[in-house]
Amino acid sequence: MKIINRILLFLFLNVSMQFNAQIEKVIVEKYYISDQFDSTDITGGKIDSGSVTYRIYVDLAPGNVLKKIYGDVNHVAKFTSTENFYNHSADGQTFAKDFVKTRYAESTIALDTWLTLGQTAKKQGTKTYYGILKAQDTDGSFIGGINNDGGSALIANGLLMNFPPEIGYSLTTNDGMDTMNLNPTSWGDYGIENFVNGNDSTIFGSFNAKKEFISNSFYLENSGVTGVVADSNQIILAQLTTKGELSFEFNLEIEQLIDGVPTIVKYVANDSILLNDEVFSPFLKYPFTCGCNDPNFLEYSNEFSCLAEGSCVTPIVFGCTDSMACNFDPAANFSVHSLCCYPGNCSGRDIAMVCPSLNESSFHIEIYPNPATNVLFLSGVVGVEGETKYTIINSFGIVEIEKGLGSDNGIIYEEINISDLNEGIYVLKFVSGNELVNKIFVKN
Repeated sequence: MKIINRILLFLFLNVSMQFNAQIEKVIVEKYYISDQFDSTDITGGKIDSGSVTYRIYVDLAPGNVLKKIYGDVNHVAKFTSTENFYNHSADGQTFAKDFVKTRYAESTIALDTWLTLGQTAKKQGTKTYYGILKAQDTDGSFIGGINNDGGSALIANGLLMNFPPEIGYSLTTNDGMDTMNLNPTSWGDYGIENFVNGNDSTIFGSFNAKKEFISNSFYLENSGVTGVVADSNQIILAQLTTKGELSFEFNLEIEQLIDGVPTIVKYVANDSILLNDEVFSPFLKYPFTCGCNDPNFLEYSNEFSCLAEGSCVTPIVFGCTDSMACNFDPAANFSVHSLCCYPGNCSGRDIAMVCPSLNESSFHIEIYPNPATNVLFLSGVVGVEGETKYTIINSFGIVEIEKGLGSDNGIIYEEINISDLNEGIYVLKFVSGNELVNKIFVKN
């Protein structure tokens, strides 16, 4: 039985998690924290000391391709903060793909708030710049320190020099930019820039300082992108700079292979409405909700994107929880009815292998279900010679049903039609030779 349980557990986990496994996680990186030197620059609008620049990456399973970030009528997209987002008013961009690489060396432009799908600067030559986690960035830096023009105050050592422990790596050594030969095409967007004049009045533009972008009619898409490092496949989606507390939720379209066929699957941050082509992912909402995210435990919920210590308490034990079955497992807490085995009804399995205890007893009778409505099943084993019969007696001692089963010994299995019995309590009396057993049951 342990082998069967393991097979069932594998199938259960495989079916329930095969889609969500395509989004392995969403990473919120603290890219930079501004200091008093950065706040001296007024070229693009003053940035407050202590402002945090966050970068958001989606970590996809290798081979998957990101096609779109969006909000629609059923699944909102939102980026919010308790304080305004920072945008460089002189040279900031709504979409990172529109930056010229050299602009990143000017004042605090590298801290601008923007959206993207992987790409972080315009194509130069045969290569295009992409966002990469600073921890994976090994090609040096063209941002901060001696690479920076010092801003409007002409700071001698340049800006973006702050290096607190929270950011992990200095921008002067790891700028979170790297190149690939891939150049995504077919860029399209809706719901951010004005159709007529191209102005952006959302949190990604510099016309109005705002704390939130919330939309049920928005998208940014392209021909498809993957991560700079193929094995990790981490793709940048946004850079957000604010002094406040950050929160977000968004939805993605991902191209993945399903039975060898490239297929678009929509991953959404809210499962209150799920269409046939949509899959819920708890990773798409931040701050992340932590709890038991291990499906091997009863406390598991797919709403949790991270593990809370002590939240997974009760391991799932698959088994038959029907006490009338010969293989009833009192330790099981997750019922799999197809595992239950009864004489004459053991799902094609050898009952002697499933329930060896039957062979050890010379006289064992069970009835089920109890209470019963139309049919009562009688099963068991008779290991002694003698005439066998059963009798059903009502609460007044009157015999309602009686049937002889002959003198054969071995496994007994009977389906008894009780549909004509009145509701109430009955006794089934089973006799085999000199052996007798009484079983009480309720007729509904």
